[in-house]
Amino acid sequence: MKINRPNQASLNPYQKQWNNQAEVKSTKQSKDKLEISDQAKQMQESGPTDAARNKLVEKIKTDVQTGNYQVDSKRTAQKMIDFWSTKG
Repeated sequence: MKINRPNQASLNPYQKQWNNQAEVKSTKQSKDKLEISDQAKQMQESGPTDAARNKLVEKIKTDVQTGNYQVDSKRTAQKMIDFWSTKG
């Protein structure tokens, strides 16, 4: 015969761990944050951009949006190799 003490039936040995997990989950949910340095802000504000560059950027944007933008994978790979081979 098993005799239970008062309030022993409502005791959950895993409750403390469950509460800790819930607390950890709530603290991990934070918002993303973006910080722009003063130097980057100065670079954005310094001088007007070149008209030819703006035209090229707009062309690329429209090509990407319409699905006409093509990437030369061999040229991209070669540029990556050149970049990393000079860093060594």
